[in-house]
Amino acid sequence: MADDSKRLTHAALFQAFFIAGLSGFGAVLPFARRMMVERKGWLTATEFADLFSLCQFLPGSNVVNLATAFGSRHRGLTGALVATAGLLIAPVIIVIGLGLLYEHYGTLPIVHRGLGGLASAASGLVLGTALKIAGPVFRHIATIFVLAFAFVLFGVLHLRLPMVIAIALPVSLAISAGRVR
Repeated sequence: MADDSKRLTHAALFQAFFIAGLSGFGAVLPFARRMMVERKGWLTATEFADLFSLCQFLPGSNVVNLATAFGSRHRGLTGALVATAGLLIAPVIIVIGLGLLYEHYGTLPIVHRGLGGLASAASGLVLGTALKIAGPVFRHIATIFVLAFAFVLFGVLHLRLPMVIAIALPVSLAISAGRVR
């Protein structure tokens, strides 16, 4: 980013991703998107969808990749490290603490029922966020076609992700090239 006035500080990156990581324990993506798009206005919905799309194809956790890429965009390597640390530090400490508690109380039926409820809530958050992220996709018939095509390849034909990418990417690029002209 060439314009220094638009670059976020290390403190702003750490604080925002720390709050997202703490808020979204188990399902951070909805909170990260809300923070970056709706609250802070750092990215538009389309910019977020584009950046997140890239991060989904990288190895590792999608939301960690998102924090790393976004931090890097604003402050280079140190921004990437600060945003990623902000995102991960609280959940790591909480997971260690909960792991110790689960070791002692994990066999109780109430714990299993509670975890089932948490899984349902997390699924709802992920579904809601997926629909928000997909919003920009639904603005063009060509991208809807690519979405449906990828869904059929992955969800119906059960092709592995690298194969879906290898097939869908050229189709997407060809459609995009045809739209630009």
